[in-house]
Amino acid sequence: MNNQDNNTNKKDKEEPKLQGILVGIKGLSLGISIVVALLLGIGIGILLKNIFDVFWVFWIGVFWGVCAAILNVYKAYKSQLKDFDKLANDPKYNYKNDK
Repeated sequence: MNNQDNNTNKKDKEEPKLQGILVGIKGLSLGISIVVALLLGIGIGILLKNIFDVFWVFWIGVFWGVCAAILNVYKAYKSQLKDFDKLANDPKYNYKNDK
């Protein structure tokens, strides 16, 4: 029974083999989401301009796209901050000696 518990503990502590790739994909998805948010905002602006036949309404769509891109960056920042806080509390990386 004890041997089986040790095997499950080792499996729980192991990192996935593709952990580095997953981190890279997460960063790439941020860039893609910024571009997509801006393109959607421009598309909405063009649609509004065509519907109302007023040019300044185009800038409302662009503003929405820029706001969505900023929100995506903020969400990614909060996610990274949470990951770094976990890392800071990890005893493996704690270099301070408690006396």
